[in-house]
Amino acid sequence: MAAMELDGATAVVTGGASGIGRSLAEALVAAGARGVVVADRDAARAEAVAAALGPTALAVACDVTREADTVAAVARAEAAFGAVDLFCANAGILAGTDPATPDDVWDRVMDVNLRAHVHAARRLLPGWLECGRGHFLSVTSAAGLLAQVGSAPYTVSKHAAVAFAEWLSVTYGDRGIGVTCVCPQAVDTPMLELDDALVGAGAAATLTSGAIVPAAAVAAAALQGVREGRFLVLPHPEVAEYWRRKADDPERWLRGMRRLQARALADRDA
Repeated sequence: MAAMELDGATAVVTGGASGIGRSLAEALVAAGARGVVVADRDAARAEAVAAALGPTALAVACDVTREADTVAAVARAEAAFGAVDLFCANAGILAGTDPATPDDVWDRVMDVNLRAHVHAARRLLPGWLECGRGHFLSVTSAAGLLAQVGSAPYTVSKHAAVAFAEWLSVTYGDRGIGVTCVCPQAVDTPMLELDDALVGAGAAATLTSGAIVPAAAVAAAALQGVREGRFLVLPHPEVAEYWRRKADDPERWLRGMRRLQARALADRDA
């Protein structure tokens, strides 16, 4: 796949006002990007991040559940810095529990964690294919390869996001389009502060199965993957082993996940 040099690149980062998104924006500016759009639904926080990063950063209010907002963010990037070379589909949410979760919650999780990626690709691919270059960075989750105890919407949406990234690479990887899919486990971001019944318990269970890594470390690993033209980036190396075990013996893996869920429930109810 096509590698990408970040020096002189124009990038858009969704969810750029905090967590991994903010770290991506900071790392891109440090790498010499020509321009970085910090796109976030929290306009005030996006403005603060962009102001701290200096003249090569631009804040754009963007609710990724609305395709028009993503289209507008790309247009702002093009007007300010030139054609977008790298799109970082980073915005994500963890919400909902089981199939009884209301449809509006399912819809919002799917809109943020999956459909926003589709909207960005729909806007950018024609131009990228015409010039034979461009890179799509999909920030998903280890849950997209494995599962998130306690949240069906998160698990399903992240699996779908990984599948969409794979499809992009299969379909356009020989036409100059790079795709990098980042699947971290526990990251030191506000998402770890959730306390919503089993969702919170499941997030807590995740903490027991691997180290909590800083958002900056995830951003650094992701951008190194972009530089190298690598598809799969695992900031938690142990995820590769979990994924292998799942493929080798699905029944055993499912039993292990049920034990993890039972531990999460016991810890929640203690």
